[in-house]
Amino acid sequence: MIAPESAWKFEHHVGAAAPFHGREVDDPAIRSVWWFEVSTPALVLGSTQDLNVVDHEAAAVAGIEVARRRSGGGAVWLAPGLVTWVDVVVPATDSLWDDDIGRSAHWLGEVWVEVLGGLGLAGARVHRGPMVTTPWSGLICFAGLGPGEVMVDSHKVVGVSQRRTRSGARFQCAVLHGWDPGPMLAVLDLTDDDRVLAERVLAPVARGVGLVDSRVVVEAFLAVLARL
Repeated sequence: MIAPESAWKFEHHVGAAAPFHGREVDDPAIRSVWWFEVSTPALVLGSTQDLNVVDHEAAAVAGIEVARRRSGGGAVWLAPGLVTWVDVVVPATDSLWDDDIGRSAHWLGEVWVEVLGGLGLAGARVHRGPMVTTPWSGLICFAGLGPGEVMVDSHKVVGVSQRRTRSGARFQCAVLHGWDPGPMLAVLDLTDDDRVLAERVLAPVARGVGLVDSRVVVEAFLAVLARL
C-alpha cells in the first residue's frame, strides 16, 4: 500500500484491540503508520478512565471487548467497518515533532483534512484551540474536542489522542464512517434516564465519512504522508 521509497514504515494488523493498544513504541522510534482493524466490536477506555464506567455484564452478553489505550481521553467505540483506526509514530528527533503538546497534532490534522477533501467531504478544518470539554467528554471521546482533531461544520469526524515517550509520540487516530452513540451507551454503566439523555445530546456531535472502505481511507492517508 505504500511506496518502497517512502520514509514511513507501514503495518496492517487485524485482531483484538487490547493487545495492539498495549504495544510499545520502538526505541529508537521510527516513522511508522499502523493500520489496525478490529475483528469484533470493542469499547476502548482512555488511560485514566475507571473500569467502573463500563457495564461489564452487558458487554460480556453482547460480546463486546473492553480494552484500554495508553493515551488519554474518553471512551471510543470501535466496530468493523465503522471506524478506520490508524496510529502514527513520530520520533522525537523528527522534523514533524513539536515539543508543545498543544500544537503537536496540528500537522496531522491537516493531513486528515486533505484526505477528507479527497474523499469528497468538503469544509473539514483542524481544531487549533485548547481542549473543549462538555458534560459528556470525560466519558466519551467524541463528545469533546482536542487540538489537532478534525471537524466538518460543528461535527467531529477524526479523533486524535497521543502518548509521548522519550523516544517519540504515538498518535492514535479514529476516523468515523458513521456515528451512532447507541451501541456504546448500551455497555456503559448509566441509568436508563442518563442513557436516553446521552443519546439525544450526543447524536449531533459527530458525523462520518460514509460507507467508504477503510483501505481507501488508509491509501489516501499514506499518499499524503509520503510527501512529508
